[in-house]
Formats: sequence, C-alpha cells, structure tokens
Amino acid sequence: MIAAESGGLFDTINGLPVHPLVVHAAVVLIPLAAIGVLVMVFWPRFSRSFGIAVVVTAALATGAAFVAKEAGEALASRVGEPGFDHQELGDVMPIVAGVLLLAAIGLWLIDRRTESGASGSTRWVRIAVAALAAVIAVGNLVWIYRVGDSGARSVWAGQVAGSAQTTGVTDD
Repeated sequence: MIAAESGGLFDTINGLPVHPLVVHAAVVLIPLAAIGVLVMVFWPRFSRSFGIAVVVTAALATGAAFVAKEAGEALASRVGEPGFDHQELGDVMPIVAGVLLLAAIGLWLIDRRTESGASGSTRWVRIAVAALAAVIAVGNLVWIYRVGDSGARSVWAGQVAGSAQTTGVTDD
C-alpha cells in the first residue's frame, strides 16, 4: 500500500528516504554513548579525561534519534505504517536518548567537580548519580535493540522467510 507523498525536510535525500540513511547513525551512536556512560560509571578518571567526548556522542545520538523518528514518520506517510510496534518504540527513542545525554552530563560534571578529592557527601551523590546513569545506559541499550529489532522485522521478516521457502533453504 502506497500512501500520499509527504515532502518536507525529513522525507528524502536524492530520492532516497532519509529514515534508513540516518537510522544507522542512531544505531551506532546510542550504544556507543551508553557504553561510554558505563565506562564513566566505573572509571571516574576516564570520565574526567574523556567525559566530554561521551557527552558529545550522547548529544549526537539524541539528535540522530530525533531525525530518525521524524524521518520514519515521513516514510510512514509515504508507504504506510511499518508494522509490529516499530513506530511506537521509535517515537520514544529520542526521549530515552535525551535522558542518557542528561545522565552523561551529570556524571561528567560531578566527576570534574570532585577531581581534587571527594568529600563524604559528594561521594554519595556520585554513587547515586552513577547508579542511575548505569540503569539509564543499560535501558538505552535495551531500547535501541527493541526499536531496531522491530524495524528489521517490519522490513525483512516477510522477504527473508519468503526467499528461504522459494530457495528451499531452512533454518535447521
């Protein structure tokens, strides 16, 4: 089923839909930022030295997630709903990535502030922020997997299953 053409900023580049072009940036940058935050959680020296790189990566990841979401909506208006729960999961991804960005910023700022030595109360704040950041980072890894899996299933499930049946290839 083909829907009406949508046009607009997030629709196409050189006649190709923006969504599959930009989604790969989100698929790489979100896990990279999440892993960076996890390293920051367990290695404060890394956070002080390279935390800004993790923050920038998380910011780029959040931007990529937003553009992928908007481009996905433009693509859906052209070709119809993607199926599965891909669009619903994708709608939430920029928010989830934005929370990761906030966690990265918070952890980096705390680690920069405690560079010269942490007092007792600062240490507990760092532990609390680090624990929350770890949960957020793991949540981002799970969420980006769910979004990507549902997107891949909506595009490839019927085609791959159909080609295996016509060629006689099985999953045995």
